[in-house]
Amino acid sequence: MQQKEKVAIIGLGYVGLSLALAFAKKRAVIGFDINADKIQLLQNKIDPNQEFDADAFNDIDIQFTDQLKDIAGADYYIVAVPTPVNGERIPNLTALLNACKSVGTVITPGNIVIFESTVYPGCTEEDCIPLIEQVSGLKAGTDFFYGYSPERINPGDAQHTLEQVIKVVAGCNEYATSKVAALYGEVVQAGIHIVPNIQTAEAAKIIENTQRDLNIGLMNELSMIFDKMQLDTKAVLAAAATKWNFMPFSPGLVGGHCIGVDPYYLTYKAARLGYNSQIITAARMINDGMGKYVADKIIQHLIVAVDVVKSAKVLVMGATFKENVSDIRNAKIADVVFALQQLNIQVHVTDPRASHNALMQEYGFGLTTSVEKDYDVVIVAVPHKEYLLLTDDYFSSITQPHALIVDIKGIYSNKIYSRKYWSL
Repeated sequence: MQQKEKVAIIGLGYVGLSLALAFAKKRAVIGFDINADKIQLLQNKIDPNQEFDADAFNDIDIQFTDQLKDIAGADYYIVAVPTPVNGERIPNLTALLNACKSVGTVITPGNIVIFESTVYPGCTEEDCIPLIEQVSGLKAGTDFFYGYSPERINPGDAQHTLEQVIKVVAGCNEYATSKVAALYGEVVQAGIHIVPNIQTAEAAKIIENTQRDLNIGLMNELSMIFDKMQLDTKAVLAAAATKWNFMPFSPGLVGGHCIGVDPYYLTYKAARLGYNSQIITAARMINDGMGKYVADKIIQHLIVAVDVVKSAKVLVMGATFKENVSDIRNAKIADVVFALQQLNIQVHVTDPRASHNALMQEYGFGLTTSVEKDYDVVIVAVPHKEYLLLTDDYFSSITQPHALIVDIKGIYSNKIYSRKYWSL
């Protein structure tokens, strides 16, 4: 029986590890990451992102490595590395281009390179493939082939997994498309959607998250308007949702490595083509400013509630970018913490999933060792499942009588009675 072709996964974050574990049930896989500490954890069946338990590493054919030489000899190279933006909100392709250089050093004729990283339309063929050609000395479309299949992993979501979400695929030619579609067809049960070219696949991904960012931006603006009208945004949205075609979105802090980042890739490429985006940019401005808005609401409360604002004590519950994950990248609650700390307000942060060391390294603040009993404000920033059953009695036990409970996502709506309550 002919041995199945080997797959190498470059980048073992949420996306890469999901791919590696899925393919390793079907064929030999090499999982590569430049982070040696991560590799050691994975070799011991520990997922640093807490998405998979140890059982997911059993009965599969996989090798984890941080040594580039180990991925030589693979037939498919799947690139799933982060594509963030820099401080000026310009696409930072460093990790992606470094991955391309790495692939270029090991690729051989007949290999297929597949990109999953989110990029602007044109990036794969304008930036990535020429670099692989340059390093390898091989010609794309003749010596090696390539495809693009945008990642759709949703961290913390046990329902919409790799296997259960339709996979969009494109190849550089008919042969590559058929090979890429067949490969993903081994693990994706929901089906494969083939698009006519690489740029279409790139664009499809970028608008998925841009659309969501726009809709949340609208909800955030409505929340600010309704707050001035002294209307309950949650109640307004619930009423509007009784119409059959109302789209259910809610206000919140938009962070993380996807929704709060990907629109900048699209506006960047549009600007290079001579078009300055208006709606997308406006939504980004609103969403990026929500941390300051929340902080301002808290400060307004403290000015009235306490004698000296800088003597106030605030508890933040949740420091990750979304619920039920450990990822702190681009966590917008950090904007709130920084704004309060600038006024010398004492801020304590708790989170059942985030790493103290990771927070210290990324933001300069860590997790408090114990929750105290006299907070002037409690901010429930992230609705982790560990927080869902907390009651009014709990919040009254850790706060001053004049305290404000800030419930970003409204999980305690109509459940807080003994303290002042505010939500987006």
